[in-house]
Amino acid sequence: MSESSYAESLCAHIKWDAAGLVPVIAQQHDSGKILMLAWMNRAALRATLAEQRAVYYSRSRRQLWRKGEQSGHTQLLKEIRLDCDGDAVLLQVEQRGGLACHTGRRSCFYRRYEERAWRAVEAVLKDPHEIYGRSRA
Repeated sequence: MSESSYAESLCAHIKWDAAGLVPVIAQQHDSGKILMLAWMNRAALRATLAEQRAVYYSRSRRQLWRKGEQSGHTQLLKEIRLDCDGDAVLLQVEQRGGLACHTGRRSCFYRRYEERAWRAVEAVLKDPHEIYGRSRA
């Protein structure tokens, strides 16, 4: 099976939303740590499979973005899974550079609800200004 027909076979099993997108959870393959949630369209899934690295669809920019294209914090694909309903994708990745979040943290899920408020429970490991040349936090 060619690479493109393999990708199309995978795409056929996904329940894409009305905009042609599916939510994707990125998880560190060896620790199980949830790193982030992003979105993919068919082109992003095809690119992820072809390049063996995470490629997402930016809803705000309306274009593909390769994780780490600005920050250098790439995600190498280890495994891809589809949930039971076919409407969510899990990428098990190797997070290169140690940071997945544009706020300079390991994970985008750094806030916990406690005492009736959201509290940051993970430290900033690198100032976003140093990563991107401007603040994105």
